[in-house]
Amino acid sequence: MNQRIRQLEAAVWQRHRPRAARLALVSLTTVALIVLAACGKSPAADAKDATTGIAARVGVIKVGRKTLDRRLTVSSELVPFQETDLYAKESGFVKTLLVDYGSRVRKGQLMAVLEIPELEAQLRQDDAMARNASDRISRAQHELDRAEAQHHVLHLQAARLSTVSTTKPGLVAEQEVDDAKGKDLAAESAVESAKANVESIRSDLLAAQAKREHDGVLMDYAKITAPFAGVITQRFANLGMLMQAGTNSSTQAMPLVRLSQDDLFRLVIPVPESYVKYVHIGDPVQVTVSSLNRVFPGKFARFSVDVQQQTRTMHTEVDVPNLDHVLVEGMYAEAVLRLEHKQDALAVPLQAISRQGEATGVLVVNASNRLEARKVQLGMQTDTDAEIVSGLNEGELVVAGDRSGLKPGQEVRPQTVELMQYQSGQER
Repeated sequence: MNQRIRQLEAAVWQRHRPRAARLALVSLTTVALIVLAACGKSPAADAKDATTGIAARVGVIKVGRKTLDRRLTVSSELVPFQETDLYAKESGFVKTLLVDYGSRVRKGQLMAVLEIPELEAQLRQDDAMARNASDRISRAQHELDRAEAQHHVLHLQAARLSTVSTTKPGLVAEQEVDDAKGKDLAAESAVESAKANVESIRSDLLAAQAKREHDGVLMDYAKITAPFAGVITQRFANLGMLMQAGTNSSTQAMPLVRLSQDDLFRLVIPVPESYVKYVHIGDPVQVTVSSLNRVFPGKFARFSVDVQQQTRTMHTEVDVPNLDHVLVEGMYAEAVLRLEHKQDALAVPLQAISRQGEATGVLVVNASNRLEARKVQLGMQTDTDAEIVSGLNEGELVVAGDRSGLKPGQEVRPQTVELMQYQSGQER
């Protein structure tokens, strides 16, 4: 480079007058110095600011202990704990309808009454048959009483004649004694027949009463009541409408209403396979409904104990109480599941960690304000922080900002930054 400059100077002296040559030489010399400065910076300049020569300023955080929570947020739809369509057990016309959309009912509350003319006529017939059987029993009982009375008289006559014939032989003809005994046996047979007739009619009465009870049970189905407490979310019938019996799948039966239990909701969550091990019955779950801007307490209530092959998720249900009835079926909610929890853990923000393959490390600012590369072993990781198992001590300073251009051994000016600026949302 110096030889090239001398060649340029000689050319200028040959082509220009001495004064002009001197000015050109000064300019070329200045250019040469700039080129030399650009081609060979001193190593110390890398650690200094280009203009001021002051050590570069870096953002650092102090390694400390904190409580780590690893959470998973899953969105799902709120569904009633129970929901059912109520059908008529017997075909009939809607005579009375006591509920409508949004009606809140108690368990066992009457909601509608059907009019079933055929069944009402059958009940009247059953009553008539029962009364008839009861009257026949009365008549048969009277016949039994008369037969027993006749038998009693004839039995006494036969006994007397038999006694006289024994004590005073020849006083009474044997034919007369035999006739008395025959009448006694015939009367006894008539009594037994009367008793059998009474029992038969009583059986007819029991059959008539059973028929009346059966038809009465069917008639009770004309009164449609609520199987559980809830709210009417759909109404399918109007007054006078013919309701088909919902007991036969071949009929096009239509339900009367749809009843939903809304004091308790289910939140069905498909938990990924990798998180199944963290699901335990009874664990609390934070349920956030953004449309209401409210958070509701829930808990794991049940799960399917198997992972679906198509989605690699497990069907899990969270029970969410709704005692004030502000939750509505179909609302979307976010369930925040706590996967891991660790207190007093040595942790740094994820932004402070460098990864090269499976190796992890940080830049530490030592007591001499110089950078030091340190390998660390990580433990539990959240969406914002990572637990340090080894490689760092509490109170050390690690670089948390942009690490591009920084090298180990470089002198820096550490400036503590707030951790909040590195926090982000939860896992999704």
